[in-house]
Amino acid sequence: MRTGRQRLKRTAAGHLTATLEGSRPPGAPERALQAVKRVVLGSPFSTAQAIHERLTKVRALGVFSSDPLSSAAYSAEEIMLVLMLAGAGALYLALPVTGALLALLWLVRLSYIQTIKAYPNGGGAYIVARENLGVTPALIAASALLVDYVLTVSVSVAAGVAAITSAAPALYDFRVLISLVAVGAITWGNLRGIRESGAIFGLPTYFFIVTFSTMIIVGFVKLALGTSGATLTHSAPPTHEVVAVGGLSVFLVLRAFSSGAAAVTGIEAISNGVPAFKPPESRNAQITMQWEAAFLGFFLLGVAFLATRYGIVPSQDETLVSHLGREVLGKNVLYYAYQVGTAGVLLLAANTAYADFPRLSAILAHDHFAPRQLAFRGDRLAFSNGILLLGAAAAVLLVMFQSEVTRLIPLYILGVFISMTLSQSGMIRHWLRLRESGWRTSLALNGIGAIATGVVVLIVGATKFTEGAWISVLAMLALMGTFMAINRHYRWYERAIAIDDRTAIPRVSALPSVDPIARSTHVIIPVDGINEIAIGAIAMAQEIGSEVTAVHLTDDIEQAERFQAEWNATLPGVALLIIESPYRAFAAPMLAYLENLQNAEADRRIVVILPGFKAHHWWESLLHNRAIRRLKPYLAQFPNVRIVDYLYDVSRGDRRPSSPAQAST
Repeated sequence: MRTGRQRLKRTAAGHLTATLEGSRPPGAPERALQAVKRVVLGSPFSTAQAIHERLTKVRALGVFSSDPLSSAAYSAEEIMLVLMLAGAGALYLALPVTGALLALLWLVRLSYIQTIKAYPNGGGAYIVARENLGVTPALIAASALLVDYVLTVSVSVAAGVAAITSAAPALYDFRVLISLVAVGAITWGNLRGIRESGAIFGLPTYFFIVTFSTMIIVGFVKLALGTSGATLTHSAPPTHEVVAVGGLSVFLVLRAFSSGAAAVTGIEAISNGVPAFKPPESRNAQITMQWEAAFLGFFLLGVAFLATRYGIVPSQDETLVSHLGREVLGKNVLYYAYQVGTAGVLLLAANTAYADFPRLSAILAHDHFAPRQLAFRGDRLAFSNGILLLGAAAAVLLVMFQSEVTRLIPLYILGVFISMTLSQSGMIRHWLRLRESGWRTSLALNGIGAIATGVVVLIVGATKFTEGAWISVLAMLALMGTFMAINRHYRWYERAIAIDDRTAIPRVSALPSVDPIARSTHVIIPVDGINEIAIGAIAMAQEIGSEVTAVHLTDDIEQAERFQAEWNATLPGVALLIIESPYRAFAAPMLAYLENLQNAEADRRIVVILPGFKAHHWWESLLHNRAIRRLKPYLAQFPNVRIVDYLYDVSRGDRRPSSPAQAST
């Protein structure tokens, strides 16, 4: 089929494929918007290119590890800020507290490696909990993760801006504006696609690894040589006086531990994103996680040790790692490179959340717990709606909390450890249920991981609840309620429009209409499923036309084949045309088909029936993809095409829909 440039090509009987030209938006405003998007984001990718968007281990380390690695820049400071309440004499405990965090990190790493082995297609906490613990624990895990991802972006960006303002204090009053610009830039980078975001954000991660490692190594060398006023065994006096406001207690040490526990967050991201790796996905994900844990352990221990030996005390005017870098490297080119690396990885640590939040949102949408639009892949094969939602939520938090790390941290830690505990508990059930090869070792590791992360949940809950963790809990509960309400609506809707295969065929006539006008009429019906709405529209079509063609658009050829088989079994007397849309457009391929049909059947009347669900509330419109309804304004450009609305009004009184005769036309 051709009209100017080829817009549709026939790939099989009853199967057309839209070309890139046939996927271009039909209206002038939409074309202008797409032109801008091409300049900003690049040319669209076809669905077949998804496999080429996978990440190598090197790129994956940059995408998934920026969050946990960046925590080395603020974990020790958060620990020491709590210990300072007991005076300078308590700061020596920063090192053993960090040691406890390293033990926790190692346990979490080992337990998540078992998860990657068991779930090579991606074993996020939601999936593991759903398959092993049930829907409610899964929704708790999903809510905790989504809240955590938003806070990851907020905390990371705020910490990165703090590093910038430490090196350039004159920018402090502009920290919120800088934070919003950073969120916008990271959102833009991720809208360009997974692989490209890995290329954009991988370099700053590796620059941070080099500069941070250099600072730690130089710091150790200076201590070994005794040229810094301190040695490997003796600490320098504190950089400034600390006034104790309370006594040292177990509760205070636990508070310090919970503040530093942010260092372990993000380690689970790789298990959530296994499908993003190049094959063999599971093996590459495990290796990347081991690299990540090794670097993070070195950084955490190095900063804590050097800070206590050099007598660095946190202050409001400068971050601890900035002060430490100045002390070790001197205020020179090396120091500024080190600060650039630290600020860069802190800002881009948010990228870990951008890798996982949209993916989890898409899974929830697929399971009917979130709006269907979140499962849509944009021009660059990224889950664009999820990316934009994450950026907007993080921006709101940064404005609310004035981009201050210390105010955001208490909100941040609880959710991720709740999801970790549920994930590891689900893995215990998994091993006990399947008893696969090596299950006893894996069971032991996941059991220890569940206990360790569960203890952290209790510690964080007890020490941080009144400091702001309660806000996270409320947000999780609100999300859970939203998920359940959305799922309830979708389940009601599916029950309401479901058909009985035995009664569907008799309701659709195989005899052509005897009306003379109807005999010269070809009726087209876009369909997205076999249900009451489609059956009613087909029955109407057979009353007004002698030829009826149902058209199903999809970007998934396997789904199209399943749909074709189901259609042939249920409605064998009704022609079905499959239009594959590899660039995920709907209106343009449909209009290209209608234009070609109008040219080929110039002597016939063409009628397009637009079936749809009649929403009674604004939120029902948000939950349904109304792509078919959006065709209507564009059909006006075809003077010989008639349009018929078929709005199916589902009865609210019971679980079954109203009869097709009650639909408005």
